[in-house]
Amino acid sequence: MSDPSGIDVDLARRDTPGCESLIHMNNAGASLPPRQVVDAQVEYLQAEAKSGGYELAADRADQLADTYAAISELVGAQPDDIALMSNATEAWQLAFNSIRLEDGDRILTSEAEYASNYIEFLRVRRHVNISVEPIPSDEDGMTSAAALAAMVDDRVRLIAITHVPTNGGLINPAAEIGHVANRAGIPYLLDVCQSVGQIDLDVDKLGCDFLSATGRKFLRGPRGTGFLYARRSILASTEPPVLDLSAATWTSLDEIEIRPDARRYETWEFNYAAVRGLGVAARYALSIGPKRIECRVRWLADQLRERLEEVEGVSVYDLGVNRAGIVTFSLAGIDASAVQKEMAGRSINCSVTTPASTLVDATRRGLPDLVRLSPHYYNTGEELEVTVDAIASVSTT
Repeated sequence: MSDPSGIDVDLARRDTPGCESLIHMNNAGASLPPRQVVDAQVEYLQAEAKSGGYELAADRADQLADTYAAISELVGAQPDDIALMSNATEAWQLAFNSIRLEDGDRILTSEAEYASNYIEFLRVRRHVNISVEPIPSDEDGMTSAAALAAMVDDRVRLIAITHVPTNGGLINPAAEIGHVANRAGIPYLLDVCQSVGQIDLDVDKLGCDFLSATGRKFLRGPRGTGFLYARRSILASTEPPVLDLSAATWTSLDEIEIRPDARRYETWEFNYAAVRGLGVAARYALSIGPKRIECRVRWLADQLRERLEEVEGVSVYDLGVNRAGIVTFSLAGIDASAVQKEMAGRSINCSVTTPASTLVDATRRGLPDLVRLSPHYYNTGEELEVTVDAIASVSTT
């Protein structure tokens, strides 16, 4: 079957210097950035060293504005709905901790919720008598919107879902969950750390009040970047847990006025070079087209699963119906870390996902440590063949 996406893969690979020396199948960890992203960061740093940080930021205000514009276009929002962050965890935690929780409140979340999110739930539970309740999954492993609807009552204070879990190709039905949340008037926090940059996203279709994301994964931006989307209607009933002089104005000795938009979640200081790189990464994704990217990534991942399932000793663990670009497997009798090490010796990048990263799901399914492969649109069919052949050879040694 030929590539249905229409992406110019040769051009994408020419724009990706890392493709010259290795096969990068760890885009769920951190993608290889396009040269345009690296060049933009380096140029900004060099200009900053010659002109001064404050002065260059003022002179390049249009570039900062374009970062907001590009990210908002990528997720179907408006620029003032976006707050720039240093990572996705910061974005998620600021959104979560802006919701006032009281004794007796309930949080509903996914069985495959990411560890950092669940850890924060449990930290808060040490101080406030709340309950944290995983929503049952359906027969395909996806968070069940029907089960969620049956769990909703007037004590549910938050619905928080990971769109694409870290431990497999599952895509949770975020829009259906959003419909339940919106109908019940419950705040909805959506973690798109693994989906932004590989899946076409639209916050209105998703129905989320908050959306947290990183730059370094499938978006192909710099490390140390991320963003938070906050719907304007949620701001009246929430307040950031921390504020500074960019998020609020000190209007009198005893009064402050908080910004009316999402940038109330920001702090004054940025890594401006990284933010510039994030904006270029978002523009690069938009130039290719999110729908086309999603099409190719799914196509590559589906091929990879099919070929892995033909290898003796391989068990693939991915759930869902239409699956994303994360492929997880184990190799009988060989530790996942040993497989990763062997692959690295062949210049093939992959990673290991452990049960601790999604403990509810891993416990429910009895998951071992898994090898995680995550192709992106710049990977080729030939690279898939080399990767699967390498895994097959590991299984016979």
